[in-house]
Amino acid sequence: MIRTRPEVGIPGVAGHGRRIESSRMTTERTTWPARVTAEGVTWIGLGANAALAVAKVLAGSLLHSRAILADGLHSGSDLVTDVAVLAGLQAARKPPDACHPYGHRRLETLTSMFVGLVLLAAAGWIIYDAVHALQQPTAPIAAGLPFALALLSVPVKEVLFRITRYVGQRTGNVSLRANAWHHRSDAVTSVAAAIGLAAVEFGGPRWAFLDSVTAVVLGAFLVIVAIGIMHAAAAELVDRAPGRDVIESIERAVVDTRGVRGYHAVRARQSGGRVEMDIHVQVDPQLSVAAGHDIATAVRDRVQEKVPEVSQVIVHVEPDPEADSERV
Repeated sequence: MIRTRPEVGIPGVAGHGRRIESSRMTTERTTWPARVTAEGVTWIGLGANAALAVAKVLAGSLLHSRAILADGLHSGSDLVTDVAVLAGLQAARKPPDACHPYGHRRLETLTSMFVGLVLLAAAGWIIYDAVHALQQPTAPIAAGLPFALALLSVPVKEVLFRITRYVGQRTGNVSLRANAWHHRSDAVTSVAAAIGLAAVEFGGPRWAFLDSVTAVVLGAFLVIVAIGIMHAAAAELVDRAPGRDVIESIERAVVDTRGVRGYHAVRARQSGGRVEMDIHVQVDPQLSVAAGHDIATAVRDRVQEKVPEVSQVIVHVEPDPEADSERV
């Protein structure tokens, strides 16, 4: 049990969190990325990924480049996850109902897990195909156009990564953040593909095997990214607590609330990129029920003001067990 200094008087209900958030959002609207919605940035990514995937896959198939084909399939997996994120965003915004009294935010986490699974499947196919190609006679590769496409993809995907990550952080949406890293992984694979294709272009036929070697390296990198995304999603699905810095910020907010003499049983979990928590606070046992309720409301509002990622706070009010000994 954690003790705080005794306070006298009945606190009012803190209500500053919403006004601060409103002010902050007003400032953010002055920049273009701040006006982009979660759906908007995903639709932008979907259009870009569709164009890149078609161009790369066609170039890889017609010009016999497995590196750009692998890069194109990665862009295609981005396209699939964009569709999944859009569906998840719509489903997660449904209000709570009788079957889902806590809402549908976990659908965002499931979407994030799906993003990781799709990326892992794409990586597995890329590695399998490239290893198989290394065991076959090397076909002539026209690397010029694939190299140009890989190079073009890098700035496009990096911009998509930055905008999607920004919107994901602003909205606290875990599926958007996962999709942002999917964009970044595509940019990295395009860099690797460009390097391998440049070696093939300037080294001639005897360096053609580097096209498949590059594809294997890209596949291995994608496996690592996919496992990271799936691990983060799994942590939320099993109710893992947020980081220690978040817990400490919550505790400081509780301690600073007038009327709170002590607290214990702090529990918090991550859900859909947000934090849900409950806590027991101890107050003067002589206070009325209404005053105790005001303190609970003040604790809730102060926590959400100081820790914006907290979406739900359940406060249980208890009498301070040391109040009688303090009066003796």
